[in-house]
Order: sequence, then structure tokens, then C-alpha cells
Amino acid sequence: MALRKNKSEDAAPTGGGTATALADPPASQAGESASECAAVGQALIQSGQLTAEVLAPALQEADGDLLKLGIALLNKHGVGRSVLAQAVAAVCQVPVADSGLSELDEEIVTRFPEDVARQHKVMPIADQDGTLVLYAADPSESRRQKVEAATGQRFIWQASDDKTVTSFLEQMYRSSSDVVDIVSSFANEDEQKHVAETNAEVNLDDQAPVVQLVSKIVGQALRDRSSDIHIEPLDDRLRIRFRVDGHLIEAFSLPISAHNALISRLKIMSEMNIVEKRAPQDGQFSTKVDGREIDVRVSSVATVFGEKIVMRILDKSKSMVGLDELGMPPETYKTYSKLVHAPYGMVICAGPTGAGKTTTLYATLLEINSTGKNVTTVEDPVEYVFPGINQVQTNAKAGLTFATGLKALLRQDPDTILVGEIRDVDTARIAIQSALTGHFVLSSLHGTDAVAALHRLLDMGIEAFLIASAIVGVVSQRLLRKMCENCKEPYTPGAEELAVFRQHSGGSDKTVFYHGKGCSYCSNTGYRDRIGVYELLRITPEVRRLIVGWATTEELRRLAVAQGMRTMLREAMQMVEDDITTIPETVRTLFAH
Repeated sequence: MALRKNKSEDAAPTGGGTATALADPPASQAGESASECAAVGQALIQSGQLTAEVLAPALQEADGDLLKLGIALLNKHGVGRSVLAQAVAAVCQVPVADSGLSELDEEIVTRFPEDVARQHKVMPIADQDGTLVLYAADPSESRRQKVEAATGQRFIWQASDDKTVTSFLEQMYRSSSDVVDIVSSFANEDEQKHVAETNAEVNLDDQAPVVQLVSKIVGQALRDRSSDIHIEPLDDRLRIRFRVDGHLIEAFSLPISAHNALISRLKIMSEMNIVEKRAPQDGQFSTKVDGREIDVRVSSVATVFGEKIVMRILDKSKSMVGLDELGMPPETYKTYSKLVHAPYGMVICAGPTGAGKTTTLYATLLEINSTGKNVTTVEDPVEYVFPGINQVQTNAKAGLTFATGLKALLRQDPDTILVGEIRDVDTARIAIQSALTGHFVLSSLHGTDAVAALHRLLDMGIEAFLIASAIVGVVSQRLLRKMCENCKEPYTPGAEELAVFRQHSGGSDKTVFYHGKGCSYCSNTGYRDRIGVYELLRITPEVRRLIVGWATTEELRRLAVAQGMRTMLREAMQMVEDDITTIPETVRTLFAH
């Protein structure tokens, strides 16, 4: 990745904040840190960003750590990055960092130890008369003394926020150069053959190049917020791509000589057969990256140039998202919440692979789980473990499929059952019969939209009257990339974009449109993170009559819209109206015509 020098380096921001003696912080500073947290909270309350009711649990969660408080306020309570940085700067008596900075100097970054930067969330930005200027998410006195004691240097401190500092950390401290060095150590063909032949020996050595290579790739993927890693042999090289916010981005390009050792290492970690190179295989392994426990699901398949491996990353440290945090519009949330509190019946979550169905189902479980209910799931695999919920993982070798698992669960006196996915007619039939016999059933189903999901069940061979009787609602969803808030700017959409917006926005007269121009915070994509867009189909008596009468998809959709259903396209255009996403992203995701 090419890095450009910061032109404003000579004119680095001036101002106080140079820390004092390089000594261990005294014990009394724990109290000072707690008071700084409270002062930041009070400043945000006065500015209208927070309420006292929200601040109290955030302070409790932070436990006197200003860095933890900032992360909680940004991620859970919607405080703006610039507002938080200003409040922290005022309390810690340091200047506010420049939020618009997009170019970093690689030479300056190499002068600061990566482990200290990551541990304390600080980032060297400029050199001011021989002293490094640090952006810090927590520039409190105690934090400054810890960093300066660890490095033996003094710094000029500026207040930033966790998201900005983290994005700079991931941009500058990348594994690219390390990976090239590691690969060069076993790129020699003769050595490569030796490595492939002695895999068992090599993999026992944590310092072996191939072991380090896997560690660097998985670590970088997690830091880049990747959901999947694709290891793809091509004609002349080994391409490694990360899926970030639904898009595949090339992360590394390695010599093809690294392929065999890398694939063999991953197979051994995943307890797959390293000798079998033609048949598809699946496996799983667990590891720890930056102190975070992650599970990695591994799938291999033979291509014309060799085996390709795809790894799905499941970050165990991620907190569960609540139903009210998914991004559903208030009316949709209210209706859906009522549906999922029904004593019996079936609710289906529909959408293609990677649309966030599992997240929605888990959020729904959090909403309805209570000590008075027996909540049981059958999943493939169990991605996140819930306290107080009985989770069953399918096991094909043991004969435990969705269908057999569901049958077994019905003898376990369940109140609520979650079926990870309806893949075949047997599972569909048992799930529907469970809903008809007094259980509440949640499940996901691959379908393009809410109405199409009903037709998929009909297509499987389930009788129309059973579908009409059992299902109480279908929620369909996609994930749209959110516009980067750091580089958002007005632009003029093209004629085609405007035509799509006018057609599906319900008569909006919006004239000013925004897009992200690209910055370091969003890896120059213009987008950062994703949000769900939903449509909710309630199965009303009128809809039931159409289902039993084998109505077409179009007839069902027309009736649903007439009864108040807002389509995904309409909801997505509302997000364009609210400057959350862009018209091109909506068109790309929802295939608007």
C-alpha cells in the first residue's frame, strides 16, 4: 500500500500537553481517572449528547478507564466522534486532534512501538521540533505517564477518539511487509517440497514461517473488520482477499510457491485430511488475536489451479446486538416485536447469504428469552453461545441434521425453537407442524424478499393451507454500506441515479445528495460499516386467503403494500433521504430497475 508524506508535518499543531516525569503513575490516579470519566460525561450531558440515565451505566462499564468510556459512548450510545474528542480534550487539557487528517508519514510511525500504540490506542502523527505528536483516545495524565514510561520518550498529546485512532493503527501497522519477509523464507522450491513433506513437524513449531504466515493473515483480517478470508491460487500467484462490509478487497499477493504449505497448515489446524486434495472439506479452529477469542470456519474446494480455502471469522468478543439496535424503522420494530412475542406460530427471516439473517435471529432470541421459557436452538454451526439458551449443533456424521435435531427438540418440552436454516422439505414440514402444535418457531430461509420466501416454501412442496395457518410474519433483509461520516460531501448524482431515487422514494423532493469521497478512516471506499434494511410482511387474513388461492408473487406483494408494508427498496431510499447511504449502494444491493 503506497503511503504519502504528510505535507503539513512542518506546521504540526502547536499547543500544550507534553507529559511530565517518566515515572510509574501513583495509586491515587485511579481516583483521578474516575473523576475525568465523570467530567467527560457531564460535559456531554451539558452539550445535549447524553442523558444522566445513559451516562450512569456507561461509567459503571468503564470502571474509571477513560478509554473504555469513550469506546462505550461511541459504539453503544451514539455519541459523535468529534464531540467526544472535544469533551476529552477539555477535561484532559490538551488540544483537539485534526479529524480531517488523511495522510500519515510512514517514517514517523516506525519510530513508535506498535505494541504500545495498540495497547494504549495512541498514534504518532507528526514530528514537532524532535518531539512526536500523538493522537490519543485517552490522553489522561495516568495514560500519558504509562505510555511515556513504556517508551522512555515524551510526547505532545492531542485528544482524538477510539474509532479514528484505530483506523490509523490498522492503516499503518499492517502485516504486509512481515508477510513478504515470512514467505521469502520458504519460497525456495526445494525447501517448499521439504515443508510440504514434513507438515506435522513444521506445524509443531510456533516459529515456523508457515505458522507465522497464518497468524499474520488471520490477525490482519480481524483488524480490518473482515468477515471472510479467501485464499485463492491463480495461474502465477496466490491471491488473499478479505471481505469487508460485504466487498472483497485484495489484501496480499504471494508467490504461488507459498500455496501448498499454507493450505496444509490450515487443514491441520482445522482437523481436515491433508492428503485429500480433490474432495471438498470443512473444518474449524479457534485462536486468539490481540486478546480476542475467535472461531474460524474453514472450507476447501479444488479449483483448476489448486485448492481454494475460504475462512469465515466469528469474533466471540463481539457483544450481541439487541433488536432495537439493528436499524429497523420504529414502526417496523414495533410490529416485529409484537409478532415475536406471539405464544405460537412461525416467523421467518429471509434473505441471501451474508444478509445478516443470523444476527437478526440472535437479536430476536435476546428479545424473547426469559427464565420462564425453554428456548432451544438447532444450528449449523453454533456461532455465538447464549447464556440461558439450549443450543444444539448439527452433526452430519452422528446423523444429527436440522430435521432430526428438530424432532428431538420437540420431545424436550420447548416453548421457543430457533431453526438455523430451512434447507429442505423435511425441516420445513417439521418446523411448520411445530408452529401449528403450540410452539413459537424462528427460522431463516434463503429468498430474495418476504413474499418470495413464502413461494419458496410452496416450491418445496409444503401445502398452501399449512403455510397460511402456521406463519405469522416474514421479515426480509439486506445489508447496506453506510456512508463514511468522516469524508461525507455533497455531490450531484447522475440522471439514472436520480431517476431511480425519484421512482422509489415516495415523491421525495430532496435536492442535496451526499457521498463519501474516501479517506483513511474508510480505507478510501467512501463507506464504513453496514446497516440493515428490512421489509416486514404480516400474514393478515387477506394475505392468508391469497396464499391458499396460490396467488402470484406480484399479487401478494401488491396486497401487502396496500396493507402498509414498506418494501426494502422504499426503506433504502429513505436511508438515502436521511444521508445514511447512497443511491449507487442501494442499486447495487437491491438490484433496482
